[in-house]
Amino acid sequence: MKLTIIVPAFNEEAYLRPTLRSIRSAAEELRGQADVSVDIIVVDNASEDGTAALARHLGAAVIHEPVQGIARARNAGAHHAAGDVLVFFDADVIVPRNVLVAIGQAMRDRACIGGGVDVDYRPQLLSVRLYLRAWRHFARLTGMVQGAAQFCRKDVFEQVGGYDESVWIGEDVDFFWSLRKLARRTGRNVRFLREPRVTPSCRRFDKWPVWKTLVWTNPVFIGLFRRWKPVWKGWHSNAVR
Repeated sequence: MKLTIIVPAFNEEAYLRPTLRSIRSAAEELRGQADVSVDIIVVDNASEDGTAALARHLGAAVIHEPVQGIARARNAGAHHAAGDVLVFFDADVIVPRNVLVAIGQAMRDRACIGGGVDVDYRPQLLSVRLYLRAWRHFARLTGMVQGAAQFCRKDVFEQVGGYDESVWIGEDVDFFWSLRKLARRTGRNVRFLREPRVTPSCRRFDKWPVWKTLVWTNPVFIGLFRRWKPVWKGWHSNAVR
C-alpha cells in the first residue's frame, strides 16, 4: 500500500512547518510495515510567500496550481499522486502520530473505499468552543465530514470526480457524501475515524468576532452563497494569518 499525502497550501508559510513535521512523525510510525510507504505532496496554490520553498526544505514534493481554490488544489495533488491511497490534510492541521496507522488499517479492508478523521477544535473563547462542539454533533447527525483530514482509494477518487471546483466552501462535505453514495451503490463502506483526531488551527475563530463565526459557519448561509467567490475572501484569499 502506498499512501500519498496531499496538502493544499495558499500562503501557509507560518503554519506549514508544524503540519509537515507532524505528518513526518506519523509516517515514521509506519516504518515497521514493509508493505506500506508514504510520500508527501504540497500543492502551492498561487502562494505569494515562501510556502513552496519551505515545503521543499522540509522534504515534500511541490506542485503548483496557479488558479486559487482548495478544491482545485486537492484535485491537482491527486492528479500527480503515485499512491493507491490518497490522504488529504489541510496545511494548518496537526496530526497525531498514529493517524496514518489508523488510516492504513481502515484501507486494508478492501470493502472500505475511503473516509475521514474527526477533528478537535480548541478555540480560546468558551462560547466558540461550545458552538463548535454543537456543530460537531450536528455534523455527525447529517453525515458531514470535514476536509481537514479525508482519505480514499485513488481509483475511487477518479470515479466520484474528485472535489467540486465550482463551490468555495463545503466541497469536502460533498466529496464525503459522494464516497458514501458510491459505497452504498457498490456494497462497500466508508469509515469515519473518531479516534485519533486531528487538530486544526483555530486562527479564524480566535481572531474573528463571534458574530462573524456564527454567520459564516451557518449551514443556511453556506447553502445560499457557497458558489459566490467574493463572499468567501475571508476564508481563502484574505484568510486570517
